[in-house]
Amino acid sequence: MAEERDEGAARRLPATSWAVLGLLSFGEELSGYDLKNWSDWSLGFFYWSPSYSQIYGELKRLEKAGYAASRTVVPENGGRGKRVYRITAEGSAAVGAWTREAPVEPPVLKHGVMLRLWLGHLTGPDRMRDVLGRHEEYAETMRRRAAADAEGAGTEDAWAYTALTLKWAERYYAAERDRTAAMLADLAELREREEGGGP
Repeated sequence: MAEERDEGAARRLPATSWAVLGLLSFGEELSGYDLKNWSDWSLGFFYWSPSYSQIYGELKRLEKAGYAASRTVVPENGGRGKRVYRITAEGSAAVGAWTREAPVEPPVLKHGVMLRLWLGHLTGPDRMRDVLGRHEEYAETMRRRAAADAEGAGTEDAWAYTALTLKWAERYYAAERDRTAAMLADLAELREREEGGGP
């Protein structure tokens, strides 16, 4: 049963709610499990990798705002039913308006590897070389995944903007890989200076 619409809740939606509503905006009814897979496939490259509890929390918020509706689908064999969610007309209008009108906010950099490098004086160059090397491998793995997903998304006209976003992710992770390689070279230079007693 749909909850009574809460206009105040609609005005207070955080960006993560818009992200989940955006997943529903492609027009399919999706379960929480589907939404988790879809977010890992696309959102996880550039914004948010939610847990199931976060997804269901956002879905409750969206239903309360009147932007999503749900129903239980029971399989023909009488097995356990599952709840699926769809975007409402109000939700489509709201997420469209948010996409067009929300202020362009600068991205917030929260980079754990950079934080550890900043504290490198506590660990020394050998440990930092290991951390940076693993980050370089991670960036290349993510670049490959984004490239493969962008190619898959490119086969569907409805996913054209998703494909573009995944291409952006591919380029981002390529640049991250290359920046890390450059930082490894800088670290090697720092180590030579330290060993040579230079400034």
